[in-house]
Amino acid sequence: MPDLEQFGYNEELKRTLTTRDLVIFGMIFMVPIAPYSVFGFVWKDSKGMVPLAYLIGLVGMFFTAMSYAAMSRAFPIAGSVYSYAQRGLHEIAGFFSGWLILLDYILVPALLYIVSAIALRPLFPATPEWAWLLGFIAFNAVVNLIGIQFTARVNLYLLVMELVTLALFVVLGVHALYSGHGAGGLTLRPVYDPSVFSIATVAGATSIAVLSFLGFDGISTLAEESGGDHNSVGRATLVSLVLVGTLFIVQTWIATDLARGMRFAAPETAFYEISERAGGPWLRQITIGAVVIASGIANAMVAQAAVSRVLFAMARDGKLPATLAKIHPRFKTPYVSTLVVACVSLIVGVLFATRLDDLSRIVNFGALSGFLLLHLSVINHYFIRQRSGDWLRHLLFPLAGLAVIAYVIYEMDKAAKIMGACWIACGIIYYLVLTLVVKKPIALDI
Repeated sequence: MPDLEQFGYNEELKRTLTTRDLVIFGMIFMVPIAPYSVFGFVWKDSKGMVPLAYLIGLVGMFFTAMSYAAMSRAFPIAGSVYSYAQRGLHEIAGFFSGWLILLDYILVPALLYIVSAIALRPLFPATPEWAWLLGFIAFNAVVNLIGIQFTARVNLYLLVMELVTLALFVVLGVHALYSGHGAGGLTLRPVYDPSVFSIATVAGATSIAVLSFLGFDGISTLAEESGGDHNSVGRATLVSLVLVGTLFIVQTWIATDLARGMRFAAPETAFYEISERAGGPWLRQITIGAVVIASGIANAMVAQAAVSRVLFAMARDGKLPATLAKIHPRFKTPYVSTLVVACVSLIVGVLFATRLDDLSRIVNFGALSGFLLLHLSVINHYFIRQRSGDWLRHLLFPLAGLAVIAYVIYEMDKAAKIMGACWIACGIIYYLVLTLVVKKPIALDI
């Protein structure tokens, strides 16, 4: 079990999580049924080669997962990429990596609540969206406040629900295929269609598909609540990524062959229409319900837990108000950070309830920008500073991950880049105030 004293910290959080708990956390954060919501968009951009886009996305994210595994072994502390860049590169790099990851983490719960509320609108038209927002936020806040072990138990039940729903689609989808629907069976066309294949086509679709993988990085925020050895976080990160990536490929392969000849009413409802072809209207309703629970409860819950740990780590180091580092005396959770995230989610959810597109443009910019600093941290800490001599794991893998992430950011919407740049500008102003006005020290004794 890692000793926090060597990093200048005391044990404040409760170490109760097993490697299995961490794997489940990562799978819930990525959402095994994530392609349900974006299938239509990836299908359109890839010209029907959806599983190929997810396969390439899995390979690209594997390099980033390797970098997380490497840094979690060196620095098994809460804070994720903030802590890794802070100690692997420089104190200033750590601050801005934390600032960037907050852009994603702190907005993701609100985005998920809005998506779930909108999905429930046709089923419960009389219920206002703010009521759904309040219900989702209150439930998740209570679960996270009670303790990470309780959150882990809830995560297990929610993961089982998602996997059962996915299993239903897989079984019924395969049955429908071989009963004559769609392509009439599984084919290789979804993986490689020579009539429409091009690097540009697949790359453009991958830039959308790769966003479904975001969330495996959240495991690293629980490093100080892991009861395993220093390899537990890295092992869980890689295992959860590979498991979920495999599920992405399987479900999209079946869906793509089943969709042969279909015309979708809208990209966002494409998978629901395919599920209706697979099992009828009842399966479509179950699929919609599963997406609501997976987004509004499961995914948002772990996102809230992850961002509260980043706020806790940054506040503990004096980069954010100290009150955010307060730990509940009974539950051993960062309760102030958890409540702050809940309040921010409610405010953002109400403000952006009718502007989902604006919110969705920026939630991924921060995480991907933070990944760039993560890969640089691996190279600097291991290959340059420690002279490890491991060209593959500590140089080539991080460089490959750096290239993939840089390309995805390049392909992002222009508005997302502008809003991301504005967030960075706010971070620069805050950092200057922190160091020049408040006079917080920037040096870290390691």
